Amino acid sequence: MRIRFKAWARPELEASSFYRDNPEELKNNWIKEFKNQENPIHLELGCGKGQFIAQKAIQNPEINYIAIDLVDAMLGLAKRNVEEVFKENDLDAVIHCAAFKAVGESVEKPIEYYTNNLTTTLIVAKMMKKYHVNNIVFSSSATVYGDPEVVPLTEDCKLGETTNPYGASKAMMERILTDVQHACPEMSVTLLRYFNPIGAHESGLLGEDPKGIPNNLMPYIMKVAAGELPCLGVFGDDYDTPDGTGVRDYIHVVDLAKGHVKALKKFEEKPEVRIYNLGTGIGYSVLDVLHAYEEACGKTLPYEIKPRRAGDIATCYCDATKAKEELGWAAEKGIKEMCADSWKWQSMNPDGYRTED
Repeated sequence: MRIRFKAWARPELEASSFYRDNPEELKNNWIKEFKNQENPIHLELGCGKGQFIAQKAIQNPEINYIAIDLVDAMLGLAKRNVEEVFKENDLDAVIHCAAFKAVGESVEKPIEYYTNNLTTTLIVAKMMKKYHVNNIVFSSSATVYGDPEVVPLTEDCKLGETTNPYGASKAMMERILTDVQHACPEMSVTLLRYFNPIGAHESGLLGEDPKGIPNNLMPYIMKVAAGELPCLGVFGDDYDTPDGTGVRDYIHVVDLAKGHVKALKKFEEKPEVRIYNLGTGIGYSVLDVLHAYEEACGKTLPYEIKPRRAGDIATCYCDATKAKEELGWAAEKGIKEMCADSWKWQSMNPDGYRTED
């Protein structure tokens, strides 16, 4: 196929976040250019106008694609075809859950957390504005409240000084979307402040499958129960709580998913910024969760007390009355169901989502 010189191609390529003009420097480091670095990379040599690779990217989101061509005009056309993916899909709303999410890890890797979490939000906001998608549900966090002076927490509570980079990044992401909504009043922004999601689907077909050593409580307990880890590390037993361990408001992940569906329906009303706590309103300690999991799996699970973890607080649980009154949402599942469903997922999927080729 012959293609004429296109004067617009080089400027458009250089302005695109997809384009790389330094392939030699990226040798052995291409994976770092992708958000999901666990996905395999598929390469198309001589991508032409990009229709094939654009369709493949839509059909296979679990694969990272690289398109190579020697002609600027070809690459420019390919970039335009990627843009067409957004144009051709009539999107009503975005649910933005993309973020790094471990409190302890964020203290150790603040640069990575700020870079990833803020950049993804800016990209989402930019694409929404460009393609006139005016509704977004944002996955925020109770960590934006910092170390609360009083509990339960309501949406009217003043945001405290966050105690870790994860919480700080979530507060900044909230501010970005709030500022965007103020600048674009036709937008509707719903900030869902999650408390502590745990559990799995009751079918045992969908669950959490962390790679390596988990950073969160429930998957860590799950790995101990499965015999993959020797014991649970409990960070601190000297907090001002009934048993000395940290108290959190744990919410079943299915209840959380239902909260998103309810939030989407609010977009039919006046566009504005809305904020809701999503939690059960009940605080459980680390040892409460451990003992509930022991009941679910029928085993006594070993644990050891360790020093407090940087960025943690003593107690955090919510008042979710506003979500009940305005969204018609309330958590339905308790700690027993959370642990039972998690153990069912682990029992049915001992290797997680990994399969042998």
